[in-house]
Amino acid sequence: MLERRTPSVSSHDDLVDHLVRSTALPRGEAARVVLDVLAYFDETTEEFVRRRHRELQSGGSVNAEIFDRIAAELPHRAVAPPELSLRQLRRIVYG
Repeated sequence: MLERRTPSVSSHDDLVDHLVRSTALPRGEAARVVLDVLAYFDETTEEFVRRRHRELQSGGSVNAEIFDRIAAELPHRAVAPPELSLRQLRRIVYG
């Protein structure tokens, strides 16, 4: 398994500066937003599938709807994974 590196704000100072200039965000909050967005996009496919399954299940959806929806959402991720079958999605969640 690959080790994930935690992005540092200093490596994204130009983006933080841009957010400060283009929004009403103070620098500290802009830095937090950048780190939150980077963490969101650093999520692996498996982590995304498990998180979305939990979210949709807690919202009252049933598995048939959940897995169809997750399969539809995956290609729209920043770095889309290869297409996964419903069976592969179920295996990610349930092992």
